[in-house]
This record gives sequence, C-alpha cells and structure tokens, in this order.
Amino acid sequence: MDQHHSSAASSPSLFLARGAVSTLFFVNGAILASWVPHIPAVKARHSISDGQLGLVLLSMAVGSAFALPLASWLINRFGSRLIATAAVLGFCLTLPLLLLSPNVFLLSSSLVLFGACNSILDVSMNAQAVVVEQRYNRPIMSSFHGLFSLGGLTGAGIAGLWMSRGVGDVQHVTTMMIVTILAVVVVRRGLVASPPKKENQGPTFVKPTRILLGLGILTFFALLTEGAMADWSAVYLHDVLHTDAATAAVGFAACSLMMAVGRFGGDRLAHRFSPRRLLQASGALAALGLGGGLLLGTSLAAIVGFGLVGLGIANIVPVLFSAAGRTQGVPAGTALASVASSGYLGFLAGPPLIGVVAEMSSLSVALGIVSLCCTFIAFSARIVLHPRRSHTDKVGVSAQITAVES
Repeated sequence: MDQHHSSAASSPSLFLARGAVSTLFFVNGAILASWVPHIPAVKARHSISDGQLGLVLLSMAVGSAFALPLASWLINRFGSRLIATAAVLGFCLTLPLLLLSPNVFLLSSSLVLFGACNSILDVSMNAQAVVVEQRYNRPIMSSFHGLFSLGGLTGAGIAGLWMSRGVGDVQHVTTMMIVTILAVVVVRRGLVASPPKKENQGPTFVKPTRILLGLGILTFFALLTEGAMADWSAVYLHDVLHTDAATAAVGFAACSLMMAVGRFGGDRLAHRFSPRRLLQASGALAALGLGGGLLLGTSLAAIVGFGLVGLGIANIVPVLFSAAGRTQGVPAGTALASVASSGYLGFLAGPPLIGVVAEMSSLSVALGIVSLCCTFIAFSARIVLHPRRSHTDKVGVSAQITAVES
C-alpha cells in the first residue's frame, strides 16, 4: 500500500499536475500584487479621496461575493479544470482594464469583473489542489498557499523594480498579463481532469454555534488584516509617508515575503506548538509589527512592520480552520465553510471600511484599528481555543483546510 502511494506521488503525470496547480496559485498572487502598487496612482488619476477609494475598492468585493455561488455551480457543471483555466485567463486579461478605465464608473465595473474572476479562480484552483493532495496521500496544501504568497512577492517586487526604472504602469500590467497567460497556456494540460458533479454533497453553510461564531470572528479580523495590507500598504507609504511609487510597492512585497516564509513553515509550527499558543504569538506579532511601524512613522519602520504583519498572520487562518474542523457535532466541511465565509467577508469588505474610517479621521488611525484587531486575536485565543478544543489530531492543518476548499 505504501509502495503504491509512493509510486503514485512520484509519477510524472502527478508531478505535472502539482506544477500546473502551483502555477495557478502563483499567477493568482502575482496578478493581485501587480495591481496593488498602482492603487495610489489610480487614486490620484481619478482625483478621489480615501473614502471614495474605499467605495471603489468595494466593487471588487461585490464582484467576488456575487461570483461565489456561481463558482460552485460552474465547477459542478463543467469541472474544476475548465473553470480554473477560464477564470485565470479572465483574471489576467482584466488587469490592464483597471488602469485603462477612463472614469470611476468603468474602474468600478472593471473591479467587479476582476473580483468575480478572482473568486471563481480561488474556488476552482483550490478544488484542483484538493485532488492533487489526495493523490499524494499527504498534506501539501500549505505549499500551494505559500506559492500564492510567493507570487505576491514576485509581482510586487517586479512592479517596484520597473516603477523605479520609469516603466509606465500600463506597460507594466500589460507585460504581466502576457507573461502570466503564456505560463498558464504552457501548464494547463497538466491540470487534473475533473468530471462534473451531478448532485450536491449536502449543505455548505449552517447556523454557527457559539464556538464557530468565535472562530468566525477571529477569522474575519485575520483576513481583514490581510486585505488591509493588500489594498492600503502602498497608499499609506505613498500618501502618508510621501515615498515614491517604487518604495510604496516594497511594503506589500515585504508582507508577501514574510507571509510566504510563515506559510512554508506552517505545518512544522502547528506540530511544535499548541494551536492556542501559536495563535496568541501570531496575533501579538502582527499587532506589534503594525502598531510599531505606525508609531515610528518612517518608511523603513512601516516596511518592517508590514513584514512582521505578514509573518504574524501567515498561520492564523490555518489554526482557526483546523479548530473549526475539530468542532464537535458539526461535519468538518460544513464547519469550515461557515468559518471561512466570515473570513472571506473580512478580506473583501475590510479594506473599503478602512477607507471610510480614513476619510473620517486619517489612514494612520484606520490602520491603527487593524492593529487592535490583531491584538484582539491574540487575547481572544485563550477563550476561543479552549484547551479542551485545541487538541491537535493526527491530520495536519492543511488537510483540515482542504475540506472547505473542496
């Protein structure tokens, strides 16, 4: 039996499948990170305030939210391989539209499409990752999510380098679109064939229990923090600390780098420390990193702080998902879906809310509230992850995550 699984895991077709799915995760992160550094320029080009920018960014959240149920239907109807390929190509093609939009209405419309493609890609590529992980017969999901962060690092790094050399924003995103589409075309045949599902496996969402509600609240704050780094780190460095565009891009690159480091080491940390202690340390590190960077008020301190946020939040969601998967009396997949929906709401709706707060006070105050959210995670871990419920079973954290992503 072991020999069979070992042989299966080393087969060329499975290796190609893992490479193809890894490419989808990497491209997803790279395209998102290619948009982030240009947000300050887009904001200035359309002469909009922080509050108005927050509302414009909400368009991406709206597109993602409406596409979620569509994603499930499309995957069940056509299979994840076809939908993942179509979604990633649409995602890449939409990127230049964000900078070419001549007015706020078309910008918002483009963001709706961008968010919808991202949402469908997120669901379908994770469905592909689940199949590959099952064939490997061991947890490898963390590596896929690490590649998403690595893609974010690469995208932000390329953007910063090209912007420092005076490359135009449209030229940059167009080049990224072409390169990523070529990468997808090369590897798409390696994606796993996924026959359509004729019937549903059961309810996806349930009324949350008290335990799931607590886990969902913490997941909301964790992904709100991640979304804040994606959408507001460059704006903070550029508008508040008055750095150039290239330096502004470094903030998100630092966050992505440290998040990738944390995620690639996530399985090892989850086995070495208790989930409660890991969650406390992660929340505290993110809170101190962001709070310290804001208080010092220099570009270097902010970049270091954003990096510490990335390292801190890297493993918060895996810990919370793992705890949800062990909730008594609720099927693991259903519990994980309930908690994940709260987190996804935080990731999508959090950044626009930050814009509203920034409009009412300042962006520094708004990001300070994000630091308090991380502090709340650290202090609440003792209550939410009660020792009675934080026992680590034999299944890895990443294996628990696959239940919600399948």
